[in-house]
Amino acid sequence: MPLKIKSGTVHSITNWLRARTVFECAVPVFVCLLVLMAAGCRPGPGRAPVIGEVFVGPATLNLREEISLRSKTVATVKHGDRLEILQRRRRFLLVRAPHGQEGWTDNRQVLSPAQMAALRQLSDRAEKLASHGRATVFDVLNMHTEAHRLSPSFYQLKEGDFVDVVGHRLTPRTGTRPPGEELQKPPAPPRRTGKPTAPRRKPSGKLPPPPMPTPPPPPANWIELSKTHLPPAKPAPETEQETKPASAVAMEDWSLVRDKGGRAGWVLTRNLRMAIPDEVAQYAEGHRITSYFSLGEVRDGDAVKKNWLWTTIVKGGERYEFDSFRVFVWSLRRHRYETAYIERNVTGYFPVEVHKVTVASRKGSYDTPGFSVIIDNENGQPEKRTYAFQGYRVAMVSKTPYKPEPEEMVMPSASEMFGPEQAPQQKGFFTRVGDFFSGLWHRIRGK
Repeated sequence: MPLKIKSGTVHSITNWLRARTVFECAVPVFVCLLVLMAAGCRPGPGRAPVIGEVFVGPATLNLREEISLRSKTVATVKHGDRLEILQRRRRFLLVRAPHGQEGWTDNRQVLSPAQMAALRQLSDRAEKLASHGRATVFDVLNMHTEAHRLSPSFYQLKEGDFVDVVGHRLTPRTGTRPPGEELQKPPAPPRRTGKPTAPRRKPSGKLPPPPMPTPPPPPANWIELSKTHLPPAKPAPETEQETKPASAVAMEDWSLVRDKGGRAGWVLTRNLRMAIPDEVAQYAEGHRITSYFSLGEVRDGDAVKKNWLWTTIVKGGERYEFDSFRVFVWSLRRHRYETAYIERNVTGYFPVEVHKVTVASRKGSYDTPGFSVIIDNENGQPEKRTYAFQGYRVAMVSKTPYKPEPEEMVMPSASEMFGPEQAPQQKGFFTRVGDFFSGLWHRIRGK
């Protein structure tokens, strides 16, 4: 049956609408829309609160649906992206990506805010350090945030890339995290207060064996029977007791490098090759070249050759950077490189500097090319030795005590990142509105 509406009712509604302006009609609709938006922007039970923040360490990092590495990848983030920590489970973190995806990752693949700031400081510091020579790589090489194998690698050097070597560090080669990187241990399970109960034995139905008889007493002259005719053994002196030497910890060399893009990080030194010309590198005699510098150019006909200073070391894993330095000059007579100066069996440290040296003579003082090296003296104290390079001659000009500079930058430990949980911050109204529309947009696009 059709609904009948009185003509008077329709007329009254029409008169009411005519009496209202468009603005007055839109206000109730706008208020209702705001109420719905505010209700939808409130953090519901499905959105976990944020307990901290970290930054992506590697060049790319896969966030997985579960902790297992075989689980599905839900998102891929890049180095430096900010992640929100939602949950911790042992050494794994449940994080939220910038676009809202949530997934699990290993805490060794992320950096705390302090570590990210220290990495930027490392790049700024490496930009100011003088280069000890260019090096190249023969294969893909990971650039790490710290001089340790388990530290995150945020960039990969490709085959044939060139980098500037600006520093050196010796660290122990271990399978654990470096000192200060230990994670918080999970709380121990509660102990049982009751007495341990013995396992119940099933009745076998057999009779137990009879008790053992009492043993007979020893003979009356057992002391005489125990004596022997051998002389008593002499006790060994305490000084002759052998002590087992402590096992030495294997060490490995790391180099601080800077690429053409301004990135700075740590790489394994043994994977680098100093890019000095082969006609000079052939005289290394199997030693590893740790640095090299140009001392000037020589023109031989149409060819232009350089005079070189280099430092070498017999083997790695030492606390010093080189044990020999050598100066090569180009011979215009024989058209080959020859040794102008060499010192072996020294204990030398970085930095090695090439600069102008003032030399005094009878006619007055003048400037000439030269260099400085830091070497331990006979007493084991470091001193800075300055040499002047004049044509084919190298002569020591001065010796001064050297005080090594303290380490300017120390990477914060990961314990700062895994400290007390941060309280979740309550977001404002407009922030929730922006998050609501941002999440709605990504759900529409299927991200």
